[in-house]
Amino acid sequence: MHSLLSVANSLLSGNKLSILIYHQVLEAFDPMRPYEVTAEVFDWHMALISRYFTPISLTDAAKYLEQGKLPDKAICVTFDDGYLNNLTVAQPILAKYKIPATVYVATAFTEGADMWNDRVLDLFNDAQLSSLIIEGESVTLGDWEKRNQLAAAQLMRLKYLPIDERLAGVQKLYDDNNLAEPTPRMMNAQQVKQLADCGVEIGGHTVNHPILKVLSPEQQFDEVSRCKAQLEQWTGKPVKHFAYPNGSYGKDLTDETVELVKKAGYETAVVTDWGTSSPGDDLLRLKRFTPWDSSAWKFHARLVKSRLTI
Repeated sequence: MHSLLSVANSLLSGNKLSILIYHQVLEAFDPMRPYEVTAEVFDWHMALISRYFTPISLTDAAKYLEQGKLPDKAICVTFDDGYLNNLTVAQPILAKYKIPATVYVATAFTEGADMWNDRVLDLFNDAQLSSLIIEGESVTLGDWEKRNQLAAAQLMRLKYLPIDERLAGVQKLYDDNNLAEPTPRMMNAQQVKQLADCGVEIGGHTVNHPILKVLSPEQQFDEVSRCKAQLEQWTGKPVKHFAYPNGSYGKDLTDETVELVKKAGYETAVVTDWGTSSPGDDLLRLKRFTPWDSSAWKFHARLVKSRLTI
């Protein structure tokens, strides 16, 4: 089956680039993050793309796109946000299969504070807690399905608020429930440099991970340019690649945002809209996609299908 899919990929999807998007690679399954891959799953993902695709760096992908000719079955691996497990769990697996990768780092979360969304999820992740105070009311948590539904509602309530209001809303949840922060899960500046020294490309993901569209042009530019400067100082390497937070074109970013990212000096930028990229596409709006299937042949089939139809 894999061989047939590989042949179809070569014959029918030439000169296309797939970019896989990941966030965390967990040591073990987390019921509040069922969409995040474990080390076991990520290992067979990388084994599969190493055997049936051509993994390339994002820097090389940009060059090939500009030249008008990509390698057969070209694919890039990317990670958003800057989680510590990108270094401790994902990087050894990437090295095992000799796969290049890019990690986009939101720099405000390198000093011990977790991403706001992870702080919300962790409120619901303690199986010993049977209820939480949410917006002034005691809410029964129930099973993991109910906890995920409740957490999702809070994420949506807070996501599009201005940064200060969003963070204040998260802090209020902690204060109302008298709960301590969990162990930080993001890389610090030294660990970002360590990952860069392993050969992983470091990209920008803003400072505070805001929805850029809701900010003024001046605030947007500060977020994207300051992030770049910080990462270059930490790593001693040029930072050429960017990922838009949340990343849906039109909803989370605009043409003005794209121009500001270009002005800041980034050479490529990725969205979260599903698809592939071809020569002639805007390098500052590259699409991404990662199949979610739990079996290798379905994962392979969906990835090939995305290259044929999108």
